[in-house]
Amino acid sequence: MDRLSIILTLVVGSVITGGLVITVLSLGWYSWLAIGGAAAVGFLLSWPASYLVSRRIKRQDPEWDETRVDDVDGVVPDTSAKEV
Repeated sequence: MDRLSIILTLVVGSVITGGLVITVLSLGWYSWLAIGGAAAVGFLLSWPASYLVSRRIKRQDPEWDETRVDDVDGVVPDTSAKEV
């Protein structure tokens, strides 16, 4: 599971959808079908695009280490641990 891509879905989805709606409106297509189609395409492309952005961020981060996932004790963090 890639948690970063879940967070990025909101940002990337709004950028893609907004860009497509602006493109449709600048072409002079003011019907609800054109605007709804652009919004639907943006919605469908938001998850794959955010996954690609997430992978690129992690690939370029020198501090990212996939093997540290095994060091986590559980899903819920320790409540007595120091706040970061």
